[in-house]
Amino acid sequence: MKHLLRVAVAVMLMALTGVVSAQTAQDVAALRKRAEAGDADAQFRLGAMYYEGRGVPQDDTQAVAWYRKAANQGDADAQFRLGRMYRLGRGVPQDDKQAAMWWRKAADQGNADAQFNLGRMYRLGRGVPQDDTQAAAWCRKAADQGNADAQYTLGQMYENGRGVPQDFVLAYMWFNLAASRSSGDDQKTNAERRDKASARLTPQQRADGQRMAREWQAAFEKRKQ
Repeated sequence: MKHLLRVAVAVMLMALTGVVSAQTAQDVAALRKRAEAGDADAQFRLGAMYYEGRGVPQDDTQAVAWYRKAANQGDADAQFRLGRMYRLGRGVPQDDKQAAMWWRKAADQGNADAQFNLGRMYRLGRGVPQDDTQAAAWCRKAADQGNADAQYTLGQMYENGRGVPQDFVLAYMWFNLAASRSSGDDQKTNAERRDKASARLTPQQRADGQRMAREWQAAFEKRKQ
């Protein structure tokens, strides 16, 4: 009896899987039709599916091809993803200059991830001339959009006086914000750096940094409304 029940359940699951697979195939076909007709959003989504191997076989070359079609139409998310493919050398030869070029296009449209990554490229001198001032400027744009990685990096730059005047209170403020906007191991790292920065401040400086972080957060929430 138990064996028959298990067989029946297996048959039901196989049938359900077949229905889901058929529906997925239909969805992919519809998405591909839109993408081939020039729909930039569909091109980006199809590229993401190839990148992740979701609904289609994983294929970096196809992901790049569809990301590029969308990126050439000005899709900022596709431009960011294409830049990442060049940075990692996935589906294309590794090329920091191309990565920086595509990230700049996306960054100019306000993509926070692209702004942060472009800032890192300037900080490290990858694909662009090394320039701490540009690095800080792009990280600030991303940090102001709530990007925790950019906030942490900006904290480092204020702490070390790279690209910005050295300011331990502002460094503490940005580390504080980065810790509050991250999770897991990143949150632990950011909190440790915040606490380390806090130790060098006077009680008044620490209070000022905490107040500035609260004011930034309040302004950020207001901008989102």
